[in-house]
Amino acid sequence: MGLMRGNLLTAPLLLLLLLGSLVPSNAFWSASPLVSTFLPQRSIPPASTCQSIPTRPGSSLLLCSTGGWPVAPLDYIEPLFRPPAEHSSFILQVTNGCSWNKCSFCDMYTADGKEFRPKPLEFIEEELRIIGSLDLPVKRIFLADGDAMTLPTKRLKDILSLIQKHVKSRLQRVSCYCLPRNVAGKTVEELRELRGMGLSLVYVGCESGDDEVLERIIKGETYDSSLGALLKLGEAGIKRSVMILNGLGGPELSEQHMVNTARLMNAAQPELLSTLVVSFPLGTDRFEATSPGFRMLTQRELFSEMEVLISHLSLDKTIFRSDHASNYLPLKGVLSRDTDKMLSQLRDAKEGRAPLRPEWARGL
Repeated sequence: MGLMRGNLLTAPLLLLLLLGSLVPSNAFWSASPLVSTFLPQRSIPPASTCQSIPTRPGSSLLLCSTGGWPVAPLDYIEPLFRPPAEHSSFILQVTNGCSWNKCSFCDMYTADGKEFRPKPLEFIEEELRIIGSLDLPVKRIFLADGDAMTLPTKRLKDILSLIQKHVKSRLQRVSCYCLPRNVAGKTVEELRELRGMGLSLVYVGCESGDDEVLERIIKGETYDSSLGALLKLGEAGIKRSVMILNGLGGPELSEQHMVNTARLMNAAQPELLSTLVVSFPLGTDRFEATSPGFRMLTQRELFSEMEVLISHLSLDKTIFRSDHASNYLPLKGVLSRDTDKMLSQLRDAKEGRAPLRPEWARGL
């Protein structure tokens, strides 16, 4: 796949806080009972305690606990991704795929069966009711897939209402991925309503603040559209975690990529900012179709590009992270308080004086 900005969930059973099993679903959210997509593919461990939970009329789901931990079979359509920061969150898949899905750097949602479609509301409620019946301390919920914020405000409010109804634990936050375009048709007041119902954080894939880079990767966004979305979200009180791609412009557009990205971040002042290194685990054909002759930056060039970004940022209190698996040099701090420290770390990395993440550990 192209760059995977989040972590791919591959464990057959996600226990405790993730709560779900990744069951390859041939039903694709059809009207068939969920039990039919679960039982033929999972054998019940001998040391399990099981109970039958009613779902739709005439249907039930077998719920088992193994070794003291409950396992809830949820109807995911794989592959499924979530941000690194959502590693302990309950993943609630409310859409399948990405509503845009044209970005040339990204293959995350191009697999068979990942065509974009909303998940039926009744299926979402079934799963929430199952989770609620477990009475587990679900503190965070992440709404998958690629851009759940594309859903109409009413549908999002319906989902948040169902979460409030069925999840009785001390829920701290609900979050999701968001494209700038997802916000264009929503008013600040609508976004405030969503914030009031628990949607407190969105992960915004801006990738770059440079219009030439954005055009090349078919992002369908501009500096202005990205800034407008970030400001609107901020005005509504929704925290913004912005993702930027290190190396996306190649050597040719490297400096303008980072200078204009810094300009965008300075204008938006997001609460969180992260960088990832652009990577192509399944090859570059999709990307090179729109960026012919593209060359990946070397390690040293990546560090130099990050120096340009960090040195041009003027942020009040933005939490910065570059700890995604794709990064050779993990950076953490608060900007602009830790600017000098990060620049020193980058200089050390360029001179071979800093420990770097080995290639085997950069697997996506």
